[in-house]
Amino acid sequence: MSCSADAVKDKLLWNVKKEVKQIMEEAVTRKFVHEDSSHIIALCGVVEACLLHMLKRRAAGFLRTDKVAALFTKVGKTCAIAGDVCKKVQELQQQVESRKNQPNGQEPLKRQGSTTSKTPVLTPQAIKHIWVRTALIEKVLDKIVQYIVDNCSKYYEKEALLADPVCGPILASLLVGPCALEYTKLKTADHYWTDPSADELVQRHRIHGAHGRQDSPSKRPALGIRKRHSSGSTSEDRFAASAREYVESLHQNSRTHLLYGKNNVLVQPKDDLEAIPGYLSLHQSADSLTLKWTPNQLMNGTLGDSELEKSVYWDYALIVPLSQIVCIHCHQQQSRWTLVLVSQDGTQRPPLHFPQGGHLLAFLSCLENGLLPRGQLEPPLWSQQGKGKVFPKLRKRNSNKSVDLEEMPAEDTSTDYVFRIIYPGHKHDNNTSEMIEMQGFGANLLSWQLEHCSQGSSCISCSMGSSPYDIPSCCTCIHDRTPLKMLCESMKRQIISRAFYGWLAHCRHLSTVRTHLSALVNHSIVPPDRPACAAAGLTKELWSKYQKDRKNYKELELLRRVYYGGVQHEIRKEVWPFLLGHYKFGMAKKEMDQVDADIALRYQKVMAEWKACEVIVKQREKESHSATLAKFSSGSSIDSHVQRLIHRDSTISNDVFISVDETDPAEQDPKGQEEPALTAPPAAAEFDSPDSGLPSSRNYSVASGVLSSIDDGQGGSFEDGPEEEGEGGSTGQRAQPGLLQPQDSVPEEQPGSQLGSQDYLVDVASVCAASYTIELLDTVALNLHRIDKDVQRCDRNYWYFTAENLEKLRNVMCSYVWEHLEVGYVQGMCDLLAPLMVILDNDQLAYSCFSHLMKRMSQNFPNGGAMDTHFANMRSLIQILDSELFELMHQNGDYTHFYFCYRWFLLDFKRELLYEDVFTVWEVIWAAKHISSEHFVLFIALALVEVYREIIRDNNMDFTDIIKFFNEMAEHHDAAEILRIARDLVYKVQTLIENK
Repeated sequence: MSCSADAVKDKLLWNVKKEVKQIMEEAVTRKFVHEDSSHIIALCGVVEACLLHMLKRRAAGFLRTDKVAALFTKVGKTCAIAGDVCKKVQELQQQVESRKNQPNGQEPLKRQGSTTSKTPVLTPQAIKHIWVRTALIEKVLDKIVQYIVDNCSKYYEKEALLADPVCGPILASLLVGPCALEYTKLKTADHYWTDPSADELVQRHRIHGAHGRQDSPSKRPALGIRKRHSSGSTSEDRFAASAREYVESLHQNSRTHLLYGKNNVLVQPKDDLEAIPGYLSLHQSADSLTLKWTPNQLMNGTLGDSELEKSVYWDYALIVPLSQIVCIHCHQQQSRWTLVLVSQDGTQRPPLHFPQGGHLLAFLSCLENGLLPRGQLEPPLWSQQGKGKVFPKLRKRNSNKSVDLEEMPAEDTSTDYVFRIIYPGHKHDNNTSEMIEMQGFGANLLSWQLEHCSQGSSCISCSMGSSPYDIPSCCTCIHDRTPLKMLCESMKRQIISRAFYGWLAHCRHLSTVRTHLSALVNHSIVPPDRPACAAAGLTKELWSKYQKDRKNYKELELLRRVYYGGVQHEIRKEVWPFLLGHYKFGMAKKEMDQVDADIALRYQKVMAEWKACEVIVKQREKESHSATLAKFSSGSSIDSHVQRLIHRDSTISNDVFISVDETDPAEQDPKGQEEPALTAPPAAAEFDSPDSGLPSSRNYSVASGVLSSIDDGQGGSFEDGPEEEGEGGSTGQRAQPGLLQPQDSVPEEQPGSQLGSQDYLVDVASVCAASYTIELLDTVALNLHRIDKDVQRCDRNYWYFTAENLEKLRNVMCSYVWEHLEVGYVQGMCDLLAPLMVILDNDQLAYSCFSHLMKRMSQNFPNGGAMDTHFANMRSLIQILDSELFELMHQNGDYTHFYFCYRWFLLDFKRELLYEDVFTVWEVIWAAKHISSEHFVLFIALALVEVYREIIRDNNMDFTDIIKFFNEMAEHHDAAEILRIARDLVYKVQTLIENK
């Protein structure tokens, strides 16, 4: 029962921590928090759940349904701060009730500028949590909760969360941060469209992607449009700042003039949909003319809450700059007019169907007036006395006679008109008149007259002429084709020129690819379907065949199957040692057993060495602690050495990725302290890193032979193993700092024993203390402290990590760090070791595989230089493979440094994926070294960005947004899809390099 009660408390506190984190992130991102933010409502909900946990019935009130109100009222009788909140809430409730009871349309008249009588508008969610929300807005919620915790016996049962001596104060402390924030009622431009969660962004993208059109003239207002520090803003962003701004822009305002407006104009967005009525408006600003059509559902507020509906109707809305339109086609069908806009590139916008009446003519009249003085319609509308603007009267010619349209029967009357939008001041609009003048016809002929004449058959007067240039004054036909030939020749030259320069740019692009990306991939392409399909991966049956007949199965074929399909989970324990280099493919069983025996010997030896040093560290910490207590008890001054120990103990931290090679302890920014698991006193002092991690700075030759007493009787030194080749100089120098060479006089012990009793190790420590320098002991103490902290919190929710397995993980990590004290332990190493422990379930095998893995991964940590190389390569990859996204990143604060990928590369995406997916991704990375690319992690990172590129682009994300997005998306990625895209990207680069 107690376990379930504790689980409930932990869950409640975890929910509060989550919501506090969200609201603090919003405050940092936007520099303020809006009172109507969803994060405030969510925080109030989880705080109320904590306040109601096991609340006494007497405190909750017998007849009151609102238990929170009853609690605040009762607390307000003895707490002045809570009493003020009660008065504030009562005033708000009265104002809300008076607003409800007031008849519609009978709002009391207020003096202009009066604000005292303004009734606040609260959402239903805000009214539901009005008590906690008001206390939070007034910045006193933490004080009220602290008061309740201090007097919990009056209000809560003994098992309640707020009555808990640990959980209660933690809850009050968590609320200090939100109560220190500034909350605003200001309605910002992006208030309704900002700060969605990553899941919401992905869901909106799925909905939007199903209905989006590439040629849509406008897009739905982006979620993060108004970036205060963003340098990349486009015209579409200005058009679609927010839903409120968009609707307000449809009316007359100070920036634009409304030239025309008509409702119930029909638009058919798709062929399989019916026409949708909407509001058509024509707007004129200082330098542009814009046509807008908005569905009625977005105008009259009848839109449902469904995101699907919102996405669909926003996609259907039209925003057309008239500067992009060259032709207007008007068609009459059964007394209804249809208008089609044609862009400069020839694309047609969705037809606009006007209601019956003269609405189209009124629209064209307003459009013609709006184009003046820079533009005009061609042909222009005619003015008729008593009627105003009318359609122009055109002549239709045939081979026999010229007939005026007014004299033709009604059934032959033309119902189609084509108008061009021209700007006489522009050069391209004068081409037609220039060609006419060149042929001697003068500039008084309008191009639309020429067009109509040329479209008809040859007229009688033209056919009677003896010369093409002997044309009567009444004829406007042009028979000379020289201008058309000139135009065709010019177009031909332009096409050839563009093709040449396109080919030249492609060649230069390939040269750049070969220069910058050739080292990132293997030049030989290994296909997934030859000699057989590898999509199924390395199965148990195939692995059994390989073990029976190792010579007939080549290493490359097995790696190809792993690369394209992964490894079946049942055989991962057997396959991973081959992939990591512990075994070599083709080894016989006897050779593998010998490798295992060598590793076991080496592992036991290293364990003995660092455990002996650990005993000395613990003993030294005891002495330091005793000396500190003695100084305090005697009242004498504390010497500088003890002061340094106390300072280090109080400031040491492992909450960030740091290196033990740091020389100045003051540069470390500690955040807290946890007691090392191996330290007996509760306040033992810790030690900082040394000035130098080199073996030459330590004393290795003192009291030789002492260490051999704890070396399990095994001769030979561990540095002779294959792992240490090339890592050091002579045997005496490569021996671990302060360690002594083993002697022949070694007491016999069982290999599986715990290296003797604790008393024996203490006795040994007293003898060999002189063999370790203070610098070495400081370094070991610091690394042990960091390891103990990280081991205890390493994947604590995963089933495998019981206390026994955590101890194994600690032993493996300490053994590796002992061999690499020049690097030391850095946060994140436990994350790399944990999956190996889960799969291999053998500390000696995991130690060997982890050592092989760290040959590559250690370069990603602060002491290595691989991370900067990864960032530079990512920049080159995305610049070549997705230049559009690269430009977006460059514009929005320039985060092409790719620092948001740091954790990805450091841990091989271990914290980005589910545990089961981590296994698959890791083995593909290991196999990719031999199949496609030694830098396959770059392509996985690029695939992660490409999967969400539309979300990044549509929401105009800056550096802060993208970090927040990927942090929230951790463990929600589709690993199979990401690996597929990564393989495709590798293949794309390989084909570019080969110029296929």
